[in-house]
Amino acid sequence: MARRCVVTGKKPMTGNNVSHAHNLSKRRWLPNLQKKRIYIPEEDRWITLKISAKALKTIDKKGIGAVLRDLRRKGIEV
Repeated sequence: MARRCVVTGKKPMTGNNVSHAHNLSKRRWLPNLQKKRIYIPEEDRWITLKISAKALKTIDKKGIGAVLRDLRRKGIEV
């Protein structure tokens, strides 16, 4: 499974480590992904999502029903 958030679409970024002598070496910044099991009361079922910490805050704010409606509108089936 890819290191990508289902809700926000966050994925790894790339760049350089820069030393004091300005030597560059490649590095990656990974998103803060969490595997969460969330209950959907409208559908009376549990789903497991791989989401970022920011997406978890979004779900707390909007509610899982609204977030799932937005995902389905975009064409992402969960």
